[in-house]
Amino acid sequence: MTVADRTHRRVEHVMGMPVSLALRGRHAADTAAAAAWAEAVAVLREVDRVFSTHRPDSVVSRLGRGELEPADCPPEVAEVLGLGALAEQESGGAFAVRRAGPDGAGVLDPSGVVKGWAVDRAAAPLRALPETDFCLSAGGDLLCRTLDPDGEPWRIGIEDPRDTRRVLAVVPVTTGAVATSGTAHRGQHLVDARTGRPPSGIASVTVIGNSLTWADLDATAAYVLGQGAAAWLATRPGRTGFVVWADGGTTTVSGPAA
Repeated sequence: MTVADRTHRRVEHVMGMPVSLALRGRHAADTAAAAAWAEAVAVLREVDRVFSTHRPDSVVSRLGRGELEPADCPPEVAEVLGLGALAEQESGGAFAVRRAGPDGAGVLDPSGVVKGWAVDRAAAPLRALPETDFCLSAGGDLLCRTLDPDGEPWRIGIEDPRDTRRVLAVVPVTTGAVATSGTAHRGQHLVDARTGRPPSGIASVTVIGNSLTWADLDATAAYVLGQGAAAWLATRPGRTGFVVWADGGTTTVSGPAA
């Protein structure tokens, strides 16, 4: 029996994107797996209730309109905003959770923090499954675990942002996270917070690391840094970056050991 034959998959649409789970091992297809998956999806639905910028009744939307004070919000809001502030500092201000709106007023948008952070949280019940490997994917960002360090890795494809039907590289991941930032699927929605303008010369950034929270943050920050993406990623401890430039060229870079 091949690894593919032993892999059981589930999928749900939540937070406005497809979220999928692949399991293999002792609890790949039993009631424990079903319960862990249901709990993971429930975590993501609660994150959407609190953080969605598309829902006017979300906590973050109400906070952004001044209807709530930070002290009125769940503690997770302070955690996410704190991560955003740290990412802003470490990117030299290129990444920010507050951006200028069309009327010049600040708009609160922690979306660049929330997805990776949410998937890290949602993976907790999956991590609790004994003797079971998993790969949890949300909108193309992935968190993987393989309990046997010599076991079969998960093979993660990095798509060509200029033609998403093509795969530019395949990365074997045993345990770790992979996040990609770009505009191939959502159009131009990422800007350098220092200028308010989209970056130039870059098509996508993929970051591989231990934490999906930080892989996602770093992929977004590197993307908005544009032509400075690879140089900045080279300073990030424990990360490997794969940058696709606008002309189709690629650069792979590894930061210092964590």
